[in-house]
Amino acid sequence: MTSFISELPKVELHLHIEGTLEPEMVFALAQRNGITLDYADESALRAAYQFSDLQSFLDLYYQGMQVLQTEQDFFDLTWAYLERSHADNVRHVEVFFDPQAHTERGVPLAAVIGGIVRALEQARRQWSLTSRLILSFLRHLSQAAAFDTLRQAEPFRQQLSGIGLDSAEQGNPPTKFAQVYAAAQAQGYRLVAHAGEEGPASYIRDALDILKVERIDHGVAAIDDAPLMARLAQERIPLTVCPLSNLKLQVINDMSEHPMLALLHAGLCVTVNSDDPAYFGGYMNANYRALQQGLGASERDLLQLALNSVEACWLSPEEKAVLTREIKAHGEKFGVAMAN
Repeated sequence: MTSFISELPKVELHLHIEGTLEPEMVFALAQRNGITLDYADESALRAAYQFSDLQSFLDLYYQGMQVLQTEQDFFDLTWAYLERSHADNVRHVEVFFDPQAHTERGVPLAAVIGGIVRALEQARRQWSLTSRLILSFLRHLSQAAAFDTLRQAEPFRQQLSGIGLDSAEQGNPPTKFAQVYAAAQAQGYRLVAHAGEEGPASYIRDALDILKVERIDHGVAAIDDAPLMARLAQERIPLTVCPLSNLKLQVINDMSEHPMLALLHAGLCVTVNSDDPAYFGGYMNANYRALQQGLGASERDLLQLALNSVEACWLSPEEKAVLTREIKAHGEKFGVAMAN
């Protein structure tokens, strides 16, 4: 199973680039930018990665990204993630970034996007690793602040494929951002939103019906709502699920409790992703291994999850067809044939 997972072609659809900030890079960038940290060394910082819920993670997450100051910092951050992705045989990534967490610190949006895009382009040239970039609004901030960010992003429209919504779910329902999502849709952005992680299943329904999203990030709370599950299955609305994140943030108590296989076997288009891997203990291969070892996912299950990710991504139909053939050929190499 180890080689099956490591050689499996993969697509990642739920990845926060700031969440790939490993402790070693935190300290390197802090030294580069003359920033004093609250931790003695990398091991002390890593030891702080014990979370009781989403908010306890977010507190450390926003603190850590203070070291990101320049375009080169964002390039280095993104390139380090892409190197790990390439090593995990990831072929396509759709990356979130949180502009408000940087512009409110005085970091120009041009530096943020410039560094990220430069790294994404280099990965495309060097490894044919394709990508899309998604601007995420912070849902604990106001809709007015989101509108301001949408305006600031106008000069970079060609570099941005979609709009997302992340940060603390509790008390910040999808309805809060209805108008700014309508404006983004009018500008031609593709729309996704975090829903149903710490929030209820009703947030998933609202994200679909009010925000008009085409993909739900997380969405594991759907397991509590049978009619919603049936709708998600029938409409093939993708869920970008993050197993190790769910475990680390205590959405589940043990990987054996994860609803991934129940959702998959009910016909939903669930996908595997790493979310904030520097904080949650693993990149793509580690998340696939967690499903195999902790949940008992079969090779056929893992193959279907990889195929779902291709279905859910924003590549062209021709590019999707190429990846689909590669994944099915990989399965056949290991004696797992999938229906055409």
